[in-house]
Amino acid sequence: MSKFLKMLKNEEGATAIEYGLIAALIAVAAIGAMSSIGTNLSGKFNTVATNLK
Repeated sequence: MSKFLKMLKNEEGATAIEYGLIAALIAVAAIGAMSSIGTNLSGKFNTVATNLK
C-alpha cells in the first residue's frame, strides 16, 4: 500500500508530460512563423528577380 501511495505522490511523470506539451506548442508556433517568413521571403526574391531582368 505504501508503494502505491508513493506512486500517487510522484509528480515527475506529470512534469515531463507538461514539458513535452510546452515543447510541442513552441514547435508548432515556430513552424507556423517560419512558414510565413518563408512565403514572404519567396515573394521578395521573386520581386527582386523580376526587377533585375
